[in-house]
Amino acid sequence: MFEVAKTDWKLPLPQNPLFALSLKVVDNKRQRRLREGEINRLLEAGGKTRNPFILPIIRVALETAMRRGEILALRFLDVDIERCTATIREAKNGYSRTIPLSSLAVAILETTIAVMSDEAKAQNERIFPITPLALRLAWNRLTMRAGIDDLHFHDLRHEAISGFFEKNLTVPEVASISGHRDIRMLLRYAHADQGKLAKKLDAASCTEKDT
Repeated sequence: MFEVAKTDWKLPLPQNPLFALSLKVVDNKRQRRLREGEINRLLEAGGKTRNPFILPIIRVALETAMRRGEILALRFLDVDIERCTATIREAKNGYSRTIPLSSLAVAILETTIAVMSDEAKAQNERIFPITPLALRLAWNRLTMRAGIDDLHFHDLRHEAISGFFEKNLTVPEVASISGHRDIRMLLRYAHADQGKLAKKLDAASCTEKDT
């Protein structure tokens, strides 16, 4: 605005007072991954919740990297047990996608679907019929019970995506599962486990010494 006033409007301004201002760039990317033992504590606490859908939702999130809203929106006809796929009708970016399901994800969804009534299946109702608010409140209680601090439900997506890379899936393969259309955004979700990296470095060092 000062430059416009000086050059275009010909106002007698000596210099832009903000020209020398240097703003520190703050890296606010969240990099929280599950620490050693936290998955077991999380699942143990989840098994003690009164709502029978909380634990399956957590396990599906860890297996698929689906967002909370995507999981809650899943309907009976969106899951193909035979083909081991789930279709996300509308993601955060407005696009639909079909993702592969691991054998564990299939087992979890198959067990949950098995208790749905015939009427619910016929009407293609949601597999996890709870509200986002109910899940958020249950998550807060669950993490407190598990003694886990500063863990958001969305961190499960970070954990799953990072796990995909650790399983040596390619960037396009991970993107097709996570739904990221911008690779830069996808890589923001991928944070290597430093402990596992250290073990890889040690293994590489031992190999070099042996040769």
